[in-house]
Amino acid sequence: MNPLMYDASVSVFNRTLGALSAILDKAAAHAGARGFDVAVLLSDRLAPDMFTLTRQVQIACDTAKGAAARLAGLEVPRHEDTETTVAELKARIAKTLAFVNGIPAAAFVGSEDRSVVLQMRKQAVEFVGRTYLFEHALPNLFFHVTTAYAILRHNGVEIGKGDYLGPR
Repeated sequence: MNPLMYDASVSVFNRTLGALSAILDKAAAHAGARGFDVAVLLSDRLAPDMFTLTRQVQIACDTAKGAAARLAGLEVPRHEDTETTVAELKARIAKTLAFVNGIPAAAFVGSEDRSVVLQMRKQAVEFVGRTYLFEHALPNLFFHVTTAYAILRHNGVEIGKGDYLGPR
């Protein structure tokens, strides 16, 4: 069995979403230390036409669970977008990682050539599994986690590259 697709997805999702969860803890601590409601950070965005921090976390989770499910040939679980607190966002990350880690590596066998069809805006876009993972899912995950990081850093949360990358 070639573990590339499993390793390139599941291990990256674990490390990246784990780091995101840890920086949410730092955001909560930052707000607490400065005496303001962390909801201020959760509702912030970098530009008026961008999603909020909360939505960035939700999309990062959706990207990971969707990619893992599609590559394994499973139905993508639906998570309602109802989170309003750091605890709820961290629970969503934990639920996402529980799903991703519950998929056996054997389910990814042959996924590099599996057809993946996404409904994007008003059209269906078809990918081969390898292209989907490396050119769509991973860049999308990194975009939303990076944006969440940037929102927090912009607001003075003391995080750095090591926090973004997560523990080794």
